[in-house]
Amino acid sequence: MATASVAFKSREDHRKQMELEEARKAGLAPAEVDEDGKEINPHIPQYMSSAPWYLNAERPSLKHQRKWKSDPNYTKSWYDRGAKIYQADKYRKGACENCGAMTHTSKTCMERPRKLGAKWTSKNIAPDEKIETFELDYDGKRDRWNGYDAASYAHVIDRYEARDEARKTYLKEQQLKKLEEKNTTENVEEGVSDDEDNEDGLKVDEAKVDESKQMDFAKVEKRVRTTGGGSTGTVRNLRIREDTAKYLLNLDVNSAHYDPKTRSMREDPLPDMDPNEKFYAGDNQNRVSGQALEFKQLNIHAWEAFDKGNDVHMQAAPSQAELLFKNFQINKEKLKSKVKETILDKYGNAAAEEALPRELLLGQSEREVEYDRAGRVIKGQEMALPKSKYEEDVYINNHTAVWGSWWKDHQWGYRCCKQFVRNSYCTGAAGIEAAEAAADLMKANIARKEAAEDVIAPTEEKQPATWGTNIPDDLVLDQEKLAEALKKEDKRRKEEKDERKRKYNVKWNDDVTAEDMEAYRMKRVHHDDPMKDFLN
Repeated sequence: MATASVAFKSREDHRKQMELEEARKAGLAPAEVDEDGKEINPHIPQYMSSAPWYLNAERPSLKHQRKWKSDPNYTKSWYDRGAKIYQADKYRKGACENCGAMTHTSKTCMERPRKLGAKWTSKNIAPDEKIETFELDYDGKRDRWNGYDAASYAHVIDRYEARDEARKTYLKEQQLKKLEEKNTTENVEEGVSDDEDNEDGLKVDEAKVDESKQMDFAKVEKRVRTTGGGSTGTVRNLRIREDTAKYLLNLDVNSAHYDPKTRSMREDPLPDMDPNEKFYAGDNQNRVSGQALEFKQLNIHAWEAFDKGNDVHMQAAPSQAELLFKNFQINKEKLKSKVKETILDKYGNAAAEEALPRELLLGQSEREVEYDRAGRVIKGQEMALPKSKYEEDVYINNHTAVWGSWWKDHQWGYRCCKQFVRNSYCTGAAGIEAAEAAADLMKANIARKEAAEDVIAPTEEKQPATWGTNIPDDLVLDQEKLAEALKKEDKRRKEEKDERKRKYNVKWNDDVTAEDMEAYRMKRVHHDDPMKDFLN
């Protein structure tokens, strides 16, 4: 290595290195060589990436500025896609349970899941994929097109070309079909001239010719420095040299503006001149007259049709757009004539030759109507009552009066049948009589009930607490025995709650008297009693 890149430990080492370099210069010592076996020039600064021009060096001298890390294992190659290496005849242990390949598992298998995998059938074993492992170099890691197959893009191009070709063929067939139908329908009609037949035949013949052979009418020659200016060579707005220029028609400063770049004068330069003697009225006159107006209407129709969902484009398919516009105009005229005929059938035609009836023609009557100076009717005509936005005089369900025409006892109803149900069917006079009879019967029943309540019936004293039992009417209870039975029942209940109070020498008696039964009934708790939780 050079002296500039070597760190010496002592002065002695530095001295020895200097002597070695002097000997090499004199040819007494072998020259220093690099990794490639080439001699290193000691006069080249080793810290420079490129040598000076006068040293005639071919490469940089610093080691880290050359590809000193180049490894033969590094490569720019890519994986061999879809390559197979070996296909077994039977299932192997550790292979994919679905297809039988050894290079992946059933979880990462890309084949269709089989009903019975290769592990159980040992049939249709898939071949093993080719697995490569290699290291990419610096450029290979950062090459975005590494591994790209240019042949795969040819399929994309073929698909798009096939689609465009099919589209052109379909459009050509549709155009031919429409022209032939139009030709046949026009020939059937009367009064068709020979010129129109020839034109239709020429249109059909043109449609049959391929677009690439149609006189190259769409070809645009690219030319520059032409008379009209522009790169397309289009000449526009030119005039005959003997004619007066537009800007010389009116020399007034405040007259119409002239644009020298486009040679256009949109406004009229002579607005006060007699129209019969005027030969130029501005460029705007040409925009709103003749075929320019028709072309503008055609463009507007194409835009509106495209907004409504029709596949129409004026620049892409001008013939289609023009044909659709003609069909639209024909249908529009038919619709106008149909509407006109409908109106004439409904109201008649005052300009027709047929005479109107005498009653409508004269329109006379014996009725006298008097008007004032403002045209208002003073007398002779009844005032029309204004109507509201709601329906009036609409009768439903055979009623002759509207709902709400009758009021009684704070209820609305129908006056014709005196019913209070709105959706009821009208019953007429029979319904009114039935309603009055029902009201009279109701009044009689109420009076009878009030009279019965005025008479107080004698009440009999009955023994209480005979809950849910059948007690004979002739039963007579002793009140003292009943009180003793109630005390016994209370005592028995306390013993049931706390058995510690129960004595051992209990005397049991099976005789049950009427008083005991009554006491039991009085103390019994009914489960359906809402106040059972508040007893005792």
